[in-house]
Amino acid sequence: MSLPTPVSHCAFIRARAGRSAELGQRLERLLAPSRHTPGCLHFALQHSQCDEDLWLISGFWASQQAMAIWFDSPVMQVFDALVNDMLVTSLDFHTFSDVDSRSTCAVHKLAS
Repeated sequence: MSLPTPVSHCAFIRARAGRSAELGQRLERLLAPSRHTPGCLHFALQHSQCDEDLWLISGFWASQQAMAIWFDSPVMQVFDALVNDMLVTSLDFHTFSDVDSRSTCAVHKLAS
């Protein structure tokens, strides 16, 4: 049986002009519930030092399944509300897996 591969996500979120503070307050609502989601290893909200309107949310998860459970959770409705309330001009979301972990899993599968 293979070990779960850790995964991560990052989302760059750009606020509409003049709405960055409100966006930041809304995004802060994600912190506590996300950090308490089973399989969450790290979850952070960051604000750009160079661009007042740019925010970054990043999460590191024990497995793809743990991240998928978070994606399906009610806390994700925050993103729908941000779009519906026209607080954001863009939302760029990416998921990643660790190259070393994938290599390790492949070696582990060959060795078992």
